[in-house]
Amino acid sequence: MIRSLSVLAAVTLLSACGLDGGQLVRPGVPTGTFVMFNQGNAAITAVTISTCEANSHGLNRLQDGYVIQPGRGARFTLSAGCYDVAAGYGLGDRSYAYAQRRLTVSAGRETRLNITGDN
Repeated sequence: MIRSLSVLAAVTLLSACGLDGGQLVRPGVPTGTFVMFNQGNAAITAVTISTCEANSHGLNRLQDGYVIQPGRGARFTLSAGCYDVAAGYGLGDRSYAYAQRRLTVSAGRETRLNITGDN
């Protein structure tokens, strides 16, 4: 029980420090839309999105089991502001990054990132 509480406390502390990528929809901050479109030849299996101030890219923002197939996209609602985004795919036990970009999401607007596999 004490060990479980210690692990919970550590996870809570790390989340507060931004290791989870930061809060993507913040209360009172207008939102915009970020669209990641896959123009590459392989399915994107991981998308990380973090605020520019966060200490890490955080967790995969795709729902469990969801991938972005070539020719398809995924849409994310984010508070207006600066974000670091990365997209990647996995082959066996190795993971390969497609793209890493810094972008600004504006309130009420759509920001689009086309992933070609060469980014």
